[in-house]
Amino acid sequence: MIIFQDVCKTYQIGTEVVRALDHASLHIGQGEFVAIIGPSGSGKSTLMNIMGCLDMADSGVYELDGQTIEQYSEGELARIRNHKIGFIFQNFNLLSKMTAFENVELPLIYQRLSPSERRARVEEVLALVELTDRKKHKPTELSGGQQQRVAIARALATKPSLLLADEPTGNLDSKTGKEIMALFKRLHAEGNTIVLITHDQAVADQANRRIRISDGRVQEVA
Repeated sequence: MIIFQDVCKTYQIGTEVVRALDHASLHIGQGEFVAIIGPSGSGKSTLMNIMGCLDMADSGVYELDGQTIEQYSEGELARIRNHKIGFIFQNFNLLSKMTAFENVELPLIYQRLSPSERRARVEEVLALVELTDRKKHKPTELSGGQQQRVAIARALATKPSLLLADEPTGNLDSKTGKEIMALFKRLHAEGNTIVLITHDQAVADQANRRIRISDGRVQEVA
């Protein structure tokens, strides 16, 4: 599903050149649950941004579903982001003036689904994350764990083939973090492909595979 071959990405910060990815190579198959672990500044976010088609590599090859990203137009990349990839962020990225239902519905509006289709899809994913009774609440009326569940429901609403989660437990207490990881395990058991970015070894250990990144270099963890 995902193939990186010798992917490089550098940034210029003042007079310093930072090599965020240094000939990174990895393979992630359909239906896998993979954790990418590394300290702050190791290149994790750059890896996720390229994987999620939010950024492009300077060199190397990135194949998604058998096709190199360079072959896609800007319009096609936008479609991939909206249909094929579900993003889950540490800070939830919910819109504060919208209810849980409306936050989950938003990407479906971009997909131009009918109101009845949107309603059915939102109800389905909110039930999956056990938040049906909180659908009319705004983010400020929800706990951190509930906000992250809304964010997961929003990512699932478009029925993506890939879930990318960037430090999804980073802003949660340990008990709530365990609940969110239990939800990820359930989603994986139902056939979802999940790539989880984390600096937390205990979180990474709950995935089926672990890939370590350090100074832009990638290696499999036995």
